[in-house]
Formats: sequence, structure tokens, C-alpha cells
Amino acid sequence: MLRLALPAFLALVAEPLFLLTDSAIVGHLGTPHLAGLGVASAMLLTAANIFVFLAYGTTSVVARQLGAGNRGGAIAAGVDGVWLAVGLGAVTGVIIAVLAEPICRLFGASPEALGHAVTYLRVSAISIPAMLVVLATTGVLRGLQDTRTPLAASALGFTSNIALNLLFVYGFGWGIAGSALGTVIAQTGMAAALVVVLMREARRHHVTLRAHPGRILGAARTGIPLLIRTLALRGVLLVTTWVAADLGDVPLAAYQVSATIWSFLVFALDAIAIAAQALTGKALGEGDLARTRSATRLMIRWGVISGIVLAIVVLALRTVLPPLFTGDPAVQAAIGAALIIVALSQPLSGYVFVIDGVLIGAGDGSWLARAMVANLVAYLPIILGVHLMGDWLLADGGAGGTRGTSNAVTWLWLAFTAFMAIRGVLMWARVRTDRWMVTGATR
Repeated sequence: MLRLALPAFLALVAEPLFLLTDSAIVGHLGTPHLAGLGVASAMLLTAANIFVFLAYGTTSVVARQLGAGNRGGAIAAGVDGVWLAVGLGAVTGVIIAVLAEPICRLFGASPEALGHAVTYLRVSAISIPAMLVVLATTGVLRGLQDTRTPLAASALGFTSNIALNLLFVYGFGWGIAGSALGTVIAQTGMAAALVVVLMREARRHHVTLRAHPGRILGAARTGIPLLIRTLALRGVLLVTTWVAADLGDVPLAAYQVSATIWSFLVFALDAIAIAAQALTGKALGEGDLARTRSATRLMIRWGVISGIVLAIVVLALRTVLPPLFTGDPAVQAAIGAALIIVALSQPLSGYVFVIDGVLIGAGDGSWLARAMVANLVAYLPIILGVHLMGDWLLADGGAGGTRGTSNAVTWLWLAFTAFMAIRGVLMWARVRTDRWMVTGATR
């Protein structure tokens, strides 16, 4: 588990590090710039992450084939996933670029923040095909029990992202557009490197790289339950961002930074979930139910322990982190308040993400889809309650005052933690049964 999880952790944190880098660099351009990045990044991540099944579903299928002793079949399934990623990425990128302004308007941000959001989103849309290819190729390699190669590609991408952002934003003076362009180039480089690795693996096992429309459509059908699950999850994140945007630029900027830090922590904990996907799929492919159950218990313990460690770290750094992202005292205070809730929720997050990984590895996508839709329905009254309390929360200390802003952002995170708690209960109820443990090369 550690052999898979440690490289996966370092690779997974690269994605939020892209946003952390962008947030830190853009944040010092001004609060409207940071607020605009909050809107654009929420939409960009949604556009890419609704297709996360390209990674998660591929990992499960490839791992099961590997467990059944069919490495060539595992690689062929991965190639199909990459072709699917290219097609979906091209279509999605065009749609996002063309509709960037009306999409960003949905969040209700201020006119100045809206302009920055549209600029960032239009430039970043170019990278969506590369982002999806990275998801698909990473899923193949994880299923083959290789998390080191994605780590190397992520390290390359993150390093180049920092250098390019600094050069384009401050060196060339291109502002928020320069930050987006730097990320586009870095993501494209990562995708190219991973595709080269997959091509070499395919040649070694005499697997054709040609597109097979029938198999690609089959891969798309297999991913539908995980797509529904992800759409419901993105719905939760988007409605939370919408409520933050309606509160004003300062709460939105504070939420953007705290949400980016939360995303960093998510990817850190998700490393164990990635190991869970690969190990669960392989064990079920081999027909070993006892090892599946034993590994699940072990990984849940590690998830909770890791969450406790992260909680301690975030609490220790909650006054250190805000000034790294902004010089606005009101935004700094709101970030510090939000990080208390973010920190305290980490053990729960560790529990939820590990079980999510186990069930994805088991191919239990249909149940995950139904559970996440139920989660979304339960969460809407909670977050809309915060929306209705917005003016009252902000009025404490004056509209937009430091205390009022901190209260509003704190309540946002309390609502989101309630969502995670509901999700945890549903996960617990599922994993304690045996219905998700189906053996064989395919589910």
C-alpha cells in the first residue's frame, strides 16, 4: 500500500499545487483578480473533473485485467480510455472557450472580478484536452501498479508551472492571462510525457494504438455511473462557490484560497484512495475476498490517521498561510477562520475518501452514483440556508467587515462539513456489507 500511496500522494498534490501557485501569484495582483480566479478555477475544475472516470474507471478495469493475468488486455483498455479523453477534451474545451462569459456570469461575481474570470477561463480552456489525457494515462499506470511515472510527470509539470507563471505574470506583465497560459503549457507537457510512456508499454506488449470506436464507446458506457457521481459532487462544489460569490468579493476570495487548500489536503488523502483503487481491483480480479477485506480495514485506518496529522498541521499554520495569498486583512482573517473548520474535518475526509477509493476499485459505480445524488439532495437545503443568512452574517461588524466576512465563510465550511458527514454515513453503511465485492476480470 505504501509503495503505491507515497508516489501517488506526491503526484496527486501537483494538481492543487497548480492552483495554489496560481492563487499565490494572482492574489498579489489584487482581490478582484483572486475572486475572478475563484470563479474560473471552479468552472475549469468542473469541466475537467466531471470526466475523472477516465482515471478512476480506467484504474479499476486495468487492475482487474492485471489481476486476472491479462496485461495486454489491461493496456488495450487504457489506450481506449486515452482516445476517449482526446475526444471529450476537444469538445469540452471548445464549449468552455465559447461560453466562458455566460458561464462565469452565473456565479454573480462583481463586474471587475467577472472580467478576470472570463480571461482566465478562456485561456485555460485550451488545456482541457491535455488535462483529460493526463487523467486517462495516469489511470492506466495506476492500474498497472505504477504510481512513480505519474509522479515524475507531475513534478515536471509543477516546476514548469511556477517558472512560467512568474515569467508571464511578472516578467512579461500579462496579468491573470499569463497565469492561465503558464498552466496550459505545463499541463500539455505532462500529457505528452505520459502518452509517450503508454506508447512504449503498448509496443512492448504488441498492443495497437489505433482507435477502435466500438471499444471507445464501451469505455464511455462503463464510465457513466462515475460520471453521474462526479456531476453530483461538482454540483455540491459549484453551489457552494455560488453562495460564496453572492456574499461578495472578499468572502469569495477567502473561500477560493481555503477551498484550494482543502483541495490540496483532499489530494494528499486521496493518495491512500488511489492505492485502494489499484489494490482492490487487483485483489478482486484474482478472486481474493479475504485480502480485499483486510486491505480495506488497513487503508481506512491509515486514512483516518493521515487526516488527524493533516488537521494538526493546518491548525499550526492557519495564521501563516493567509498572508502568502493576499495582503487584504479582511480576506486574511476570513481564511484563518475557515481553516479551523477545514482542519477539524480532515479525519472525516480521510475516512470518506478511502472508502470511496475502495468502492471505485471494486467497480461499484452504480451505488456511488446513487449515493452522491442523495448526498446532493440532502446538502442543498443546508447550503441554501447559509445563502439566506448571508446578509445577517455579513452585518456582524458591518457589511463586508472583517468579523462578518469571517462568520460567513465559517458557515460555508460548516455546511460543507455537514455534507461530508452525510457522505461518511452512507459510505459506512455500504462498505460493511459484502455486496460490493464482485470477483473476476470484469464486474
